[in-house]
Amino acid sequence: MDPVYVTAFAHGRTSRASIKDLLPHESPEVHLEEDLWMLRAEIEDIADVVALPGARELLAAVPSAQRVVVTSAARNLAEVRLHAAGVWDLVHHLVTSSDIQNGKPHPEPYLKGAATCSSHLPIAWSSKTPPPARAQAKLPGARVLAVRTTSTDAELLAVGADWIANDCAFLRCTLIPGSDQLTSNSRQRNPSAT
Repeated sequence: MDPVYVTAFAHGRTSRASIKDLLPHESPEVHLEEDLWMLRAEIEDIADVVALPGARELLAAVPSAQRVVVTSAARNLAEVRLHAAGVWDLVHHLVTSSDIQNGKPHPEPYLKGAATCSSHLPIAWSSKTPPPARAQAKLPGARVLAVRTTSTDAELLAVGADWIANDCAFLRCTLIPGSDQLTSNSRQRNPSAT
């Protein structure tokens, strides 16, 4: 298989869903075996796992009860990577592929994340999720933050980004005194966002 295609195809999806689609004629047992092999390999491969600049500061600005990480990764992989990135201590809620029936781009993971912390805060995502998945994941009324890593600004705007930033260091969140509401500022906001 072409590794560039497979990597792009699998971004933002559960590994099991990707494996089923990439190996449609194989048995469920082969799908499970491949999924477990992939999970073991990903858990061991943390040498280059780092948080984006400013990610720790951004998470710390959000009240702990409202912090939720929503990921397509299995719970054990997510925990290993969050530890490796040095942000595990800031994670209060975690929604993983282990907690849902429908993976991204279906809105279920995002809805579960919002419900977990009773949040009405903007939904933010990393640009690891491919643009078509982002478009389907944007919920009515949600504000979407795009981080420039694998997609162009045009692609990010086309799928509904309200803000685009190079990394989390461009972002500032402040808790409004006496409320559970955050204000956020970015030097790179989409001018058409309201």
